[in-house]
Amino acid sequence: MKLSDLDINAASKLRESSNFAVREIKKVCKNIGPRAPGTDKENEAQDYIVKNCARFADTVEKENFKLSPRAFLAWPWLASILVFTSVCLFQISKAGLFGLSPAVYKAFDVVSLCLVVLVLIFVVFEFLFYKKLLDPFFRKSTSSNVILTKKPTGEVKRRIIFGGHIDSSYEWSFTYWGGAKLITSVIASAVAALVMCLVITVLNVAGVLDGGWLLLLCRILMGVAAAVCFVGIFFENGKVVVEGANDNLTGVFGSIAVLQFMKENNIRFENTEVVAISTGAEESGLRGAKAYVKAHADELNKVETVFVGIDTLRDYDHMGVYNRDMTGTTKLDPQAAALLKEGSDLSGLDLEYKVCFLGSSDSAAMQQGGVRSVTLAAMDPAPARYYHTRLDTADNLDPRTIEKGIEVLINTAMLFDEQGLRDSY
Repeated sequence: MKLSDLDINAASKLRESSNFAVREIKKVCKNIGPRAPGTDKENEAQDYIVKNCARFADTVEKENFKLSPRAFLAWPWLASILVFTSVCLFQISKAGLFGLSPAVYKAFDVVSLCLVVLVLIFVVFEFLFYKKLLDPFFRKSTSSNVILTKKPTGEVKRRIIFGGHIDSSYEWSFTYWGGAKLITSVIASAVAALVMCLVITVLNVAGVLDGGWLLLLCRILMGVAAAVCFVGIFFENGKVVVEGANDNLTGVFGSIAVLQFMKENNIRFENTEVVAISTGAEESGLRGAKAYVKAHADELNKVETVFVGIDTLRDYDHMGVYNRDMTGTTKLDPQAAALLKEGSDLSGLDLEYKVCFLGSSDSAAMQQGGVRSVTLAAMDPAPARYYHTRLDTADNLDPRTIEKGIEVLINTAMLFDEQGLRDSY
């Protein structure tokens, strides 16, 4: 069965659910505003969901967790400082400044290399794998997850979870200033500069750069690398928190809209539990999803469970089923991907499988925690100009994309109830 087979005016009821989602997004943006991870505003938004959306569920839980919200994106400016320091030590050593002993200059060379390696560690573990490497050095605060559950009429044999994150990010300066071309140029240049620094400092410690034209060239290149990496200090504007209407209130209220649709149309599955989760602190390294899957590990493993993450329903032509996450390093569940793909087919779409090539979503944390996961997203991967900027406002929503996304989710829930997870449908 699919949405259009129900004995209701499916198109009209779907439009009501879409209007519900759009209306709630606008209310949160207007009355609460930007919601940085681990802040009072984020908490206020979660309380809003508990108060105003509990009627769609049988149970509502709000679960707090601790985190260091500013640790995750501290690495760009920290890396800039470390690279700049590394280059300074390199230049002092190679120029023989201050009349220091050869042993001191040699120590400078080693420290210069170590600083570059440390930056690489930050990039790999903090950005690529979202590890809590810097968290111990930053102030802690409290965030939360809100879980809305619609129980089946009988025994729970399956569970489908839809989820988006309530928090919004600090502004990415280069995306706001120049869009996709500038942000990708800055990132690519920084990566190239970092690799160049690594090669040069390794050659230096190995004693290859004793003098001549090669040393002069390397000193020039290190200077250029320092200038390129220094711009990382301006990567994030800590004074501006964006509204996050699309990223990711569309995911939050798109998930809740499934429960709203079921409630308003008297739909309750016999053995499938349907859950909508509003996670906190996704923009701080998927901390909410990590906390949820850790807290609920036992129950999530008792029955067949699938997580469908929804992250930004904005750009209709870029809607896709994401089966790889965390900058392409995490493979999401192939059966979950097949389920969502069939749900999109039942909705009249032929969505492509896509890879999250820059950044990550809650699905990565869920998958790593043992929950079979997939992501539905509709955002220009360039990335879009509104992505993590002040342009992501309630005035920039696309109701058509939100409505189609909700249709896909409802069809996916009905398909999962009937057939569960399979290799193909």
